[in-house]
Amino acid sequence: MTIETLSTTRSHGGTQSVCRHASDTTATDMSFAIFVPDHAEGAKLPVLWYLSGLTCTHANVMEKGEYRAACAAHGIIFVAPDTSPRGEGVPGDPDAAWDFGLGAGFYVDATVEPWAKNYRMRSYIEDELPSLLLRHFPMADMTRQGISGHSMGGHGALTVALRTPDRFRSVSAFAPIVAPTQCPWGEKALGGYLGPDRALWTAYDACALIDGGARLPDLLVDQGDADTFLAEQLKTPLLEEACRKAGQKATIRMQPGYDHSYYFISTFMAEHVAWHAERLKRGR
Repeated sequence: MTIETLSTTRSHGGTQSVCRHASDTTATDMSFAIFVPDHAEGAKLPVLWYLSGLTCTHANVMEKGEYRAACAAHGIIFVAPDTSPRGEGVPGDPDAAWDFGLGAGFYVDATVEPWAKNYRMRSYIEDELPSLLLRHFPMADMTRQGISGHSMGGHGALTVALRTPDRFRSVSAFAPIVAPTQCPWGEKALGGYLGPDRALWTAYDACALIDGGARLPDLLVDQGDADTFLAEQLKTPLLEEACRKAGQKATIRMQPGYDHSYYFISTFMAEHVAWHAERLKRGR
């Protein structure tokens, strides 16, 4: 498995790169952004994954997320994959909707045609991209991984971590979709990619996974109380209730006046990086 480096840029005492590779999982080329802080030869650095939201690529957080100074200060590699497969022949929503298809992979492995061939973002994030990172970035310490994400990517971060708890030492999210089986975005995506059997959807619902016994070592969530998607799509109170009932350790913070944008994310990004750093640098 080879990668092509599309760009490298010095920033905050580290190197910001954008890479591309041919993915066996999605049967397309896939791109991702990676920031590697300066480090001593032979050093091993923890890895923080960031999963982006609807309509986004790797570029949104790279250009607006303001993570590099904090990652450089804490010595953390930051990896931001794309949100869906792209390219010639990859199907998009027939009505050109922004909440399904291209840019809206929802971090699932689709089982319904025509999506099943390419829309396999769960396997891409859980298996293929970590293997590629291990091979091509020897400074990445894959025994110390954290994961975060925004909106659809917050949903992805929570569900990936809940399904693979031994992989991640730290998990956080910005304005995540916490119960996609109970909101319009999620019902459209899960129904479209997986079909009408709602039993298959629960593997992609953080609240359902917690209710079913899945646990995380800890959890940090920031949610703006001025987010126009909060009541209908994000449903943060459902996550608060699921964590309370299950005894799941969680810090869920409602931030007054903040919306759903990267103005919100960038405000609290350094706090999230520091929170991950504390957990990634301690022993198991």
